[in-house]
Amino acid sequence: MSKGALSSQGATIAVPVGPAVRPSGLRRLRPRGRAALAVGIALLVAIGLASLLAPYLTSYDPIEQDLRNALRPPDAVHIFGTDNFGRDIFARVLYAAKLNLTIGILCVLFPSVLGVVLGGIAGYFGGFADTVIMRVVDTFTAFPFLIMVIGIIAILGPGLVSLYIALTLAGWTVYARIVRAEVLVAKKSEYILAARALGFSNTRIIFGHVLPNVIVPALIFAATDIVLVILSTTSLSFLGLGVQPPTPEWGTMIAEGRTFIMSAWWMVTLPGLAIVIVSAALSLFSDGLADTLRRKD
Repeated sequence: MSKGALSSQGATIAVPVGPAVRPSGLRRLRPRGRAALAVGIALLVAIGLASLLAPYLTSYDPIEQDLRNALRPPDAVHIFGTDNFGRDIFARVLYAAKLNLTIGILCVLFPSVLGVVLGGIAGYFGGFADTVIMRVVDTFTAFPFLIMVIGIIAILGPGLVSLYIALTLAGWTVYARIVRAEVLVAKKSEYILAARALGFSNTRIIFGHVLPNVIVPALIFAATDIVLVILSTTSLSFLGLGVQPPTPEWGTMIAEGRTFIMSAWWMVTLPGLAIVIVSAALSLFSDGLADTLRRKD
């Protein structure tokens, strides 16, 4: 153990100093702060462009069947192979990327907007509005996230629209809690008291002064929430409750390929790899965004 010397009025006191703590293993390799943000953005841009340019990157229709080429392994013609209906896996993975990313973005955008508005109203006005909104939040959060989503889909029926509705209704409560807590602190600030003294309307104060200054925690959570939404979407589609065949979606593709996992590994492995890459990119982006925004604060 190394020692550091502390000098005071001519006396020297030996102070034990512990060895420097170094992150071990993968933590040393993981990008931090702006580096993680840059890597995450680069990966997401590449994935987004690939999904948007799918018609130019492959000439195969993701839905059209070709039974003569069923279960064809990866080769120069079909670089990801084909499924049991002869559909090109590469084309289906690319088209599924566009759908999964769209679902992830919209199913975070809708509940975040709803939660931010209701949380802002509850925190700013308090009283009856706060009681009603928070009782609704408590009711919704009494059920586990996926259980509530499955229950709503069971009522509405499986499908893409039901998936949007279920993920929105189950996801807004966290944003409401986050924003309400921030607003309760912010509304006592001097700039809010000054705005009230100047006669600004409550609507102007909430949307013009309060929410812009408390939105950072909600943005950080939203970046992380996209990963949860995409994983929930693929899980529900795998169970037959989300996107329905023959629409290309990663969870649906894995469900269709599990029967052939021993003879046609590419049907399961390659869509699964796409999920891992997108999740890693989103995780890097959310971690980097959180570090960057917290440093600014």
